[in-house]
Amino acid sequence: MRFKSTREPKLTASFADALAQGLAPDGGLYVPEVWPHLTPKAFGSDRDLVAVGKRLLEPFAAGDVLGASLGDILTEAFDFPAPVVELPIERLAVLELFHGPTAAFKDFGARFLAASLGRLREGRPRPLTILVATSGDTGGAVAAAFHGRPGIEVVVLFPKGLVSPTQERQLTCWGGNVRSFAVHGTFDDCQRLVKEAFMDPGLREERELSSANSINLGRLLPQAVYYAASSLAIWRRHGEPASFIIPSGNLGNSVACIWARKLGLPIADVVLAHNANRTVPDYLATGEWHPRPSVATLASAMDVGNPSNMERLRALYPQLEEIRGAVSAVAIEDEAIRARIRAGFEQYGQIWCPHTATAAEAYERLPVERRRGGRWVLVSTAHPAKFREIIEPLIGREVPVPESLARLFARPTAYREIDARLASLRDALRDGGA
Repeated sequence: MRFKSTREPKLTASFADALAQGLAPDGGLYVPEVWPHLTPKAFGSDRDLVAVGKRLLEPFAAGDVLGASLGDILTEAFDFPAPVVELPIERLAVLELFHGPTAAFKDFGARFLAASLGRLREGRPRPLTILVATSGDTGGAVAAAFHGRPGIEVVVLFPKGLVSPTQERQLTCWGGNVRSFAVHGTFDDCQRLVKEAFMDPGLREERELSSANSINLGRLLPQAVYYAASSLAIWRRHGEPASFIIPSGNLGNSVACIWARKLGLPIADVVLAHNANRTVPDYLATGEWHPRPSVATLASAMDVGNPSNMERLRALYPQLEEIRGAVSAVAIEDEAIRARIRAGFEQYGQIWCPHTATAAEAYERLPVERRRGGRWVLVSTAHPAKFREIIEPLIGREVPVPESLARLFARPTAYREIDARLASLRDALRDGGA
């Protein structure tokens, strides 16, 4: 299997090389050259994430240097569950993706990528520098996954003052081979800096660079695994395909679901639930693509005004009408997110993070006929304890803190502030300090 750039199809890479490079040399994103087809029957009795993941990803890693290690990589990465929890309302469930070490869905892809790159770096004399831009959860997951791995340095860029206090602690408490930079700007500025660094000849000469954002194939493909496993579980239990409502920012999680459907998994509708950063909903409504500066919202991990993975979505569906047929999208304002957090607790006893509440509100806005005609799954992307300062006043009670987060609160933190300019990032990388 080869993977091609979204910009120049003649630029291809193997599975391992695509993971190691992160971004194609022309700045494009890697996508499969061909699409295997897997029916539900192809998975036999496979049910757990490791077994489903091995079956799903084997065609992509076949013949690759990582192919023989795929089962071990998945076993190392997916050592926590992704349960589908039925709600006390007919035809509605929640896919809980927050049971990993940093309590967010990013743990799946980050741990898969770390396990893969760790194997690829064995015996290499030159260290690898992984640049990761984060709007909240990605950086913490990547830092946790790569912390202490020899031969790999992680550089986390986050927008200063635009992540929750708990998220900031997760981004800055590691030390060792993890450095954290607070950027004076937005997530889009952080993402731009990563892309500029990849295209900078001087930096590429000085060090080997890779990315752990969802622009990296090694982050996105493993996220398709939990959509495969959950859709198979629903298919086997109810004999119906699953429809997913996904909190969406940079579109990596959403594209992973769309890829799983492309591969043949029993997935029907895909609804993208955005916050007030409405670039994608506006594009689907008007046909005009207008990236814009991101705005700060309660659902901060989705504060993205120029989603990178739209490039992959357009590569799969080149025509606007094709995209409109593949997904729908809605934008939810902060006040509606607050109201849905309250309602989720009062109606179902569920404590939802702002991102999950965005998906729940998107579900409530679907026409009644559409809700009754589908088997719906809300994708819960983060543990509510990461947003206690928002949630606790709304539901009138404390949010329990999982042990994994409690351990992080006890660690000291350190970060360096930089301007949103490539020169500032370059100087900080060369300095080598915190």
